[in-house]
Amino acid sequence: MVVLGYRVPMVLSLALWCALWELVGRSGRVFIFPAFSDVLMALGELVQTHAFQSAALASLASFALGMAISIVVGIALGFAMGRSVLANRLLGMWVNVFASAPLSSLVPVIMLLFGLGQTTIVLTVAFFAVWIVTLDTCAGVRGISPSLIEMAQSFGAGRRQLYTKILFLAALPEILAGIRMGVIRAVKGLVIGQLLVSVVAFGQLFAIYSRNLDMEKFWALTLVVFAFALGLSWLVELAEQRVEYYARSR
Repeated sequence: MVVLGYRVPMVLSLALWCALWELVGRSGRVFIFPAFSDVLMALGELVQTHAFQSAALASLASFALGMAISIVVGIALGFAMGRSVLANRLLGMWVNVFASAPLSSLVPVIMLLFGLGQTTIVLTVAFFAVWIVTLDTCAGVRGISPSLIEMAQSFGAGRRQLYTKILFLAALPEILAGIRMGVIRAVKGLVIGQLLVSVVAFGQLFAIYSRNLDMEKFWALTLVVFAFALGLSWLVELAEQRVEYYARSR
């Protein structure tokens, strides 16, 4: 955050927002915003409950499977679009449409097709994340220097070696960037899926706390979801930094 031309450290910026939250909560003027200290106390109680632990495990399983599907499908589609003009013409418009469309409105369609079970939630997670992974993979593949491919072919690299040892590694920085942004969208898809499709796991807890106006636990659960998304994004960002060599060499 930049204030009056000076860059404020992230920790100080976070502390300022927390202090502002505390002041608003203590004022009692906005009932939906309890004091930040009360939220932290509720968070300590929440993580110890069986309901939260069961919801966390179920949500983590759905997220992991849905994200894995989005990565595999997204990379495959991205490579197809990046390497084939025909595939790019056939798929490019639809991928861009879904990447920019309000996907929440399409979740009921998934529900009608696959019912109210876990399958729908997993597919919702994948549906939210796959498009950004596809676009970034395509951009990475299309940005690879043709001389790199020609060099590999001149040294006798087969099709499999070309894709696994040359193209994939060269496009890896963009692929990881897509995964990093896909993680945020996947968490959003997870919560929306649990709320709209079948009120289970975190979605059930959000519904209960909001219906009972238990705002301390509602915001505590929100902090958990935000921390989970940002934590995964940070881990993927660390992986991006590890492979910057490929971006520089390209």
